Amino acid sequence: MPIEVASKRRKVKRPDAVVIDVTSRGPEPWVRFSPFYPHGQIPVPLSPGVTSESVEGLWQALKVFEGTDVDPSKLAVTSMKGLKRTVRRFGQVRGHRAGLAGERLLDYRTARQEIYLPAYRWVLEHRLQAEVARLHELAESADVVLLDYTTNGDVEDLSTPLSHAALIADHLRRLTAHAS
Repeated sequence: MPIEVASKRRKVKRPDAVVIDVTSRGPEPWVRFSPFYPHGQIPVPLSPGVTSESVEGLWQALKVFEGTDVDPSKLAVTSMKGLKRTVRRFGQVRGHRAGLAGERLLDYRTARQEIYLPAYRWVLEHRLQAEVARLHELAESADVVLLDYTTNGDVEDLSTPLSHAALIADHLRRLTAHAS
């Protein structure tokens, strides 16, 4: 199953491939893969009974800065805008809180593993079954290139943001391996 991840910022020269933009600026239905997309009722890891509209909303809500703690209002954002909380505004990031009411602060790597990955995986498995099946079907008959703003698929590489397109490609590969 040939699935590649490419930068949306560069021209993709693959006339033989199906090129799909899975960013927040992509077309329907592929925009639904964006972490900003408001699927609703996404369980917030380490926060029993708490849900978020989007994966990005819960990631930003649990971020802790020098000057401010968690921001539960980000959990309710449905517009795909106004989600980011920045260093410029709040000071250096101290980590991510291990749940809205958690005592512990998680470092970036641990936050990816305990917050971002489980939340995004939940969306793939519970909100995007039809879209995942369609991508799987496309990849059986053609090369598929998923466009994202970043191409980092290595959870351990903390130098650049994690690519959700790489997570999609990995998910599809695992489904294919499981089926065989």
